[in-house]
Amino acid sequence: MLLLGALGWTVQRTVDAEAFRTADAVALLAAEEALPDPLPVAGGQLRVQVVDAQGRVRAASIDADRLVPMLRSDQLRAGQRQRLVVDGRRVGLTGPVRVVAVPAGTPAEPLTVLVAKSMTDVRHSLRVVGILLLVGFPLLVAGLAAVAWRVIGATLRPVESLRRGAAEITGRAGPGRLPVPAASDEIQRLAITLNDMLDRLAAARARQRAFVADAAHELRSPLTNMRTELEVARRLGDATEWPAVAENLLADTDRLARLVDDLLLLARLDEQPARPDGPPSRAVGPVELGELLRDVADRYPSPPVGLAPAPGPLWTEGDPEELRRVLANLVENALRHAHGEVRLDVSGPHPDPPVPGQRGAGPGQRAYHLVTVTDDGPGIPAADRERVFARFTRLDDARARDAGGAGLGLAIVRELVRRAGGAVDLADAGPADATTATGPGLRVTVRLPALLDPDADV
Repeated sequence: MLLLGALGWTVQRTVDAEAFRTADAVALLAAEEALPDPLPVAGGQLRVQVVDAQGRVRAASIDADRLVPMLRSDQLRAGQRQRLVVDGRRVGLTGPVRVVAVPAGTPAEPLTVLVAKSMTDVRHSLRVVGILLLVGFPLLVAGLAAVAWRVIGATLRPVESLRRGAAEITGRAGPGRLPVPAASDEIQRLAITLNDMLDRLAAARARQRAFVADAAHELRSPLTNMRTELEVARRLGDATEWPAVAENLLADTDRLARLVDDLLLLARLDEQPARPDGPPSRAVGPVELGELLRDVADRYPSPPVGLAPAPGPLWTEGDPEELRRVLANLVENALRHAHGEVRLDVSGPHPDPPVPGQRGAGPGQRAYHLVTVTDDGPGIPAADRERVFARFTRLDDARARDAGGAGLGLAIVRELVRRAGGAVDLADAGPADATTATGPGLRVTVRLPALLDPDADV
């Protein structure tokens, strides 16, 4: 209805504009007292009359009435432009007729130009358009709905495939991948992103299962030893050497306690952020590395543990207990595999290497200190230097020589160093000595962010 009303209003304005143009042209002729007889009309749809103040027809077009004016005297307002709809019988037409009135002539002899145009054709056209809209609009809406249904269905079909794939993966509670549509659009990118997420979840689930299995195995070993010792002691009765049994039980208990502590520490590290950006749940502050190394070295006999003098106060920021745990784990690991000597060293500050893709040192880059723990043991092959940081990972040599390790020491070291904003690397300490059958040794390098001396004057 709104469209039909707008169309009718536009057609009516067009009819009025045409009638007024004709009336204005005739009014100019009347002002010049040059009215022809009959009046010229452009097109055969218009009828024109010129009437005076007494309602007499002074001039008319060829098909207009020369006796009866198209408007009565009471319908005319002197000196005003008008537009009216009258009965067509007064004009000699059928149906409604649109009549416009334009003042003309002179003040001494006022005239009025009347132009009439039949509205029958206009109304017939509007009626036809209305019927077409009444019939065609529902068909158009139905066609658009069908097209929209097909288009939306084709668009959402990949989404439905993703939903079915997700339901299948959820139903079998196992690894799987979602179907990736061939079209290069947002749905394909969503499927790729979801598959990447599923891969990460599957990898995390596999790591969790391996972690639980390794933890259960490591916990079972000391418990089995303790149970065996107690069963043997019960069977021997009075012949049991209880001091030896107690010694063995205490050793297994210590091993079990260390393992539980390591597992709890790793669980806590997994839950907390890697950097102390959020609310600190630990004591973070300036730590002097030279003093920290001396404190750790004093716990072990010298030799085999040796400490190189620090070049001066070297400060970093972190949790003192966590950094002490890092050094203790590295020293104990070195002592288990060293042939004769373990050496601790600290140096710095060193300029931080540039960011990849950036030339020179950026203004936001920091210097760092290097803490090294070096032993003269068999070392670690280059192919295994990343693998040893995984949890419960022990090389064959370590399994043969290590009486109490569970393969968590280096994993804890890497997590704690990352929390301090640093990094840890493994390298050979030197070339292998064929005459003494010793290996190249192992040098563990811990890189920690440098901190200005908090007691220095700024």
